[in-house]
Amino acid sequence: MDGCQSGVPTYEGDLHVVAAAHHIVKALGATKNLSDDLRKILIDLDSHLSMITSNIDSKGGRGLVDVEERLDQAERKIMRWETDPMMIWDSGPKEASDYLEAVDETGKLVDGLRGLSVHENRKQKEILHRAMNILQMAMSRLEEELIHILVRHGQQFEPKHMYSRSIRKDIVYDESFVSVEDEPIKETSSRNYSNDESGECIVDLVHADVIPDIKSIAKVMFSSNYGPEFCEAFISVQKEALEQYFSFLGTENLSIEDVLKMEWTCLSSKMNKWTWSMKIIVRVYLASEKQLCDQVLGGLGSVSSYCFLEISKATILCLLNFGEAVAMGPHRPEKLLRLLDMYETLACLLRDIDTLFSEEAGSFIQLQFHELLERLGESAIAAFEAFRVAISSNGSLYPFAGGGVHPLNKYVMNYIRMFPEYCNTLNLLLKNQHPGVADQVTEPDYGLDASLLTSCPMAYHLRSITSCLESNLHKKSQLYKDEALQHIFLMNNIHYLVQKVKGSELRLFFGDEWIRKHNAMFQQHAMNYERATWSSVVSFLKDDNPGSSSMSKSTFKERCKGFSVAFEEVYKTQTSWSIPDPELREDLRISTSLKVVLAYRTFLGRNLAYTDDKCVKHTVEHVENSLLDLFEGSSRSLRNSRRW
Repeated sequence: MDGCQSGVPTYEGDLHVVAAAHHIVKALGATKNLSDDLRKILIDLDSHLSMITSNIDSKGGRGLVDVEERLDQAERKIMRWETDPMMIWDSGPKEASDYLEAVDETGKLVDGLRGLSVHENRKQKEILHRAMNILQMAMSRLEEELIHILVRHGQQFEPKHMYSRSIRKDIVYDESFVSVEDEPIKETSSRNYSNDESGECIVDLVHADVIPDIKSIAKVMFSSNYGPEFCEAFISVQKEALEQYFSFLGTENLSIEDVLKMEWTCLSSKMNKWTWSMKIIVRVYLASEKQLCDQVLGGLGSVSSYCFLEISKATILCLLNFGEAVAMGPHRPEKLLRLLDMYETLACLLRDIDTLFSEEAGSFIQLQFHELLERLGESAIAAFEAFRVAISSNGSLYPFAGGGVHPLNKYVMNYIRMFPEYCNTLNLLLKNQHPGVADQVTEPDYGLDASLLTSCPMAYHLRSITSCLESNLHKKSQLYKDEALQHIFLMNNIHYLVQKVKGSELRLFFGDEWIRKHNAMFQQHAMNYERATWSSVVSFLKDDNPGSSSMSKSTFKERCKGFSVAFEEVYKTQTSWSIPDPELREDLRISTSLKVVLAYRTFLGRNLAYTDDKCVKHTVEHVENSLLDLFEGSSRSLRNSRRW
């Protein structure tokens, strides 16, 4: 080795080489399981090297003078910055370069002096001690400069579309159901991040122009055996920046106890925020942090991976802990979609996590991700079953006023309309939940064969859920004492089922045959309503002697009175009944009108001789118009419509 390259003059360099050989022999001598002969050879060689060192030491007086002069020059360059309030790297590239040269020179001198035998040379000891103090001072200054560069040139960024996410309104299971409203639900994806944002998007966390400066500091500090101090400073700044960004996303570090005690509205918001925060943190921030670590420390073996793990693990574990708390919480029906969001988020991030934490030291992160994914899947299945149980077990002591669409029906159908978004995931999770379900995983594509979708696991479970719902609705219909209102209630609710299926992607999973069957069901209830209500009313208008031109006046009066009383009673009662769907309401009014008005007109037409009598309280037009008031949900009384 050239003596100048070692940091001391040639004879000092020679001594450095001999000293290095001396250290190697010492290390070999400390090895266990050496034979006696080999151990004796090493002892003899060590003694010989010591004699060579002593001979060279006697010639080294002038060399120490040169070393001291070089140290003086380096010290002047380093010490001038100890009194200067300016940061070195803010003062220009030449100042930074001169400082690094002085630090590098001091480091070489320290290495050279350490290689000498200084046991009996007081001057050498003094110079070495002085050089080490100067080097330590410079290292402290480089730490400060590193922190300053990282903080000053750190770059903040906002994820794309962060404030334009479409957030789905929760549909909450409530046994009173007073809070359920039938509002339009967007069929667009509700998983709160765009395609651009879901993909990896690496950004510069530190301005690219200062990366060479950071690398130059790293090079000098590592070559001077101050690598741990560099890593500590680098990790500290970058970890704090990540924690600040984590806070900027609005994600909190919550304990498991905090999560388990949280009200659903708050928890739902946190779960929703978790899904997109996790993707942004992993695919954008951590991917960018990994790039920065590799740019600065990539040539130093596992140092880059170590720093990245130390920077990121606290934030990642915080996100994982929240997921664990959610998975172990109660399996309530309304948690299902949020759990599916979280499950899908983790599933699509597994490859990213395996890449980011590929080193053995980060394997525990990989393991926790995989375990959490499994637990979230189990929780989603449990929530799905809780959803089914909630539908089946929902009971009522009193009939639903007006016979309209029951809130349970609205809750269930509005909820399951969002299931097709999770088709692949639900098929995967549910395929083993029933032995008779086909093992198919199919995306909801309108171009696919409908038979594939109607036979997939999710389709089976959707039909099972609506079957539970129909059974419950039939039980609720029995709470009405009026048979006609039972049919109105079932007509309304089955019609609502059909419309929700027809008007969404659910149609692909239920199939046209299901729709035809249920169309026939609500139409049958409409016919049953007409029979139960109007058959007895219209019976007053029937002629006992069809062959005769008219009935007796007394019979006519009796029939008119009976019809009027019955019609008025129906009017008073059924104006308070409700058919919420305008088209269904109009269809039933028309059907009823055709039946009742035609019979009433025919009845009066056959008995024209008596129509001026006071017993005829209602004209045909009044009856026809009065039928338009039915099913509005507000009770009314019918007034006399005599024309005189």
